[in-house]
Amino acid sequence: MPQPTPSSFPPGGVPRSPVEINVEYSSRNGHSGHVHHTHHHSHHPNQPQVQVAQQPQAHRHEHASHPQHHVSSQQQHHAPVEMPSPHFEYSKCTGRKKALCVGVNYIGMEEQLSGCVNDAKNVRSFLIRHCGYKAEDIVLLTDDATNPRQLPTRQNMIDGMKWLVRSAHKHDSLFFHYSGHGSQVKDRDGDELDGYDEVILPVDFRKSGIIVDDLMNEIMVKPLPTGCRLTALFDSCHSGTALDLPFIYHSNGRLKGSAIARKHETAKMSSADVISFSGCTDSQSSADTWEGGAAAGAMSYAFMESFRENPNQTYQELLISVRKVLKNKYNQKPQLSSSHKIDTRLQFIL
Repeated sequence: MPQPTPSSFPPGGVPRSPVEINVEYSSRNGHSGHVHHTHHHSHHPNQPQVQVAQQPQAHRHEHASHPQHHVSSQQQHHAPVEMPSPHFEYSKCTGRKKALCVGVNYIGMEEQLSGCVNDAKNVRSFLIRHCGYKAEDIVLLTDDATNPRQLPTRQNMIDGMKWLVRSAHKHDSLFFHYSGHGSQVKDRDGDELDGYDEVILPVDFRKSGIIVDDLMNEIMVKPLPTGCRLTALFDSCHSGTALDLPFIYHSNGRLKGSAIARKHETAKMSSADVISFSGCTDSQSSADTWEGGAAAGAMSYAFMESFRENPNQTYQELLISVRKVLKNKYNQKPQLSSSHKIDTRLQFIL
C-alpha cells in the first residue's frame, strides 16, 4: 500500500465518512446491520456529501463529587451547577486501568483511510507513557495486524468491548478509542431526538454489519458499577453522541440539554462515571489528515497534543483546548458528553 504524504491530503483533511450507506438493522435484536452498498467518501473538507438513508439535519438541544477532583482556580466562583442523583459517583481512577484501541484504515477497500491505524497505536503509546496504563492491559485492533484476533472485525470489536468492562470495579479507569469511518442510520426505537442512530464501521462491515450506538451503550455503559470511569474517544464522522450518552456540554461548561428523547433518558443514564470526547457533532465530518509528520485523525492528534501540553485541565478547559488545536484548520467541532450531569469545572483525570 502506498504511504500517504502531506500533499495527498487536501486542506482540512479527508472526511471519515462514506458518501452513502444504506443499512437495515434491528436496534434491539442482534444489532448486526446489513450494508447494501457504500460509495467512496468525498474529498472536499468543507462540503462532505454524506447521505445516509436520507441524511438528517441533526439538531441537539442546546453529582455528588469527591475530593480527588479539583476545581480550576480561575473558575471556583462560577454559579453552582445542578448535581446528579445521589447514586452517581465520580471515579478516582486509582484502580485498574484497561484500554481498547481500534484503528480501521479499510486497507485495499474503496473507503480506504490513512491515519486510523496510526491513531490507535499512538493512543496506546500515549496511555502507557502519560496515563499509567500497562501494555498488557491494552487491546489493540488494527487492520494491518497479522493475527486474525487482532483485526478490527465486528466480532473482535464487540469481544473487545466486553473484555474492557469485564470485572470492572469502582474507581477503575477504562478507555475506549475508535478511529475509522462513522455514519448514521434511521433510529428504530425512538430514543434519538433527531431520528438517527450513530454507527461505527468495522473492517468487515459489508459482510458482518455495523455497530450501532445503542449496542455500544448496552455493552460498555450499562454493566459498569457505580464510580467506575469509562472514557471514550471517537475520531470518526457523525460521532457527537456515538456512545448514546444523554448529556452534551457547551465549551462554557454549561449543559446543552439531553440528546436522548426524554422517555429514554433514564435508561441511558448511569451511576458510573462515563465520559465521551468525539471529533465532531452528529451532523459533521471528522478529518483524516496529516499531523505531527504522519497520517493521523485530527481529533486523536488534538486530544493527545492538548493533554501532553497540560495534563491538569478541567473538562471544560480540555474541550476548549482541543477545539483550539483544530479551529483554524478543520471544519469540525469536538464534543463532550456524559452519562450523568457533571461539573465541568472539575479536573479531568484518566
